[in-house]
Amino acid sequence: MAYIICEPCIGNKEAACYEVCPVDAIHPGKSEDGYEETDQLYINPDDCIECGACAAECPVEAIYQEDEVPEAWKSYIEKNANYYK
Repeated sequence: MAYIICEPCIGNKEAACYEVCPVDAIHPGKSEDGYEETDQLYINPDDCIECGACAAECPVEAIYQEDEVPEAWKSYIEKNANYYK
């Protein structure tokens, strides 16, 4: 079960999570295409190893394990998956 980035990331894109991800599962990074155009970062569910480093580093507490996403933000599970389709 991957981690999901939720609403608090919108407009922040702090990218501390991007820096600590050991498998480069978070996109787009500041130097990647699409960074300026996207409103938040996303975690690739196929690459995520569920280490939790991103969640611990997130300054806006936007990252949750998929089964722990607050009810109000459940739509971010699909939004995150759709980013990688």
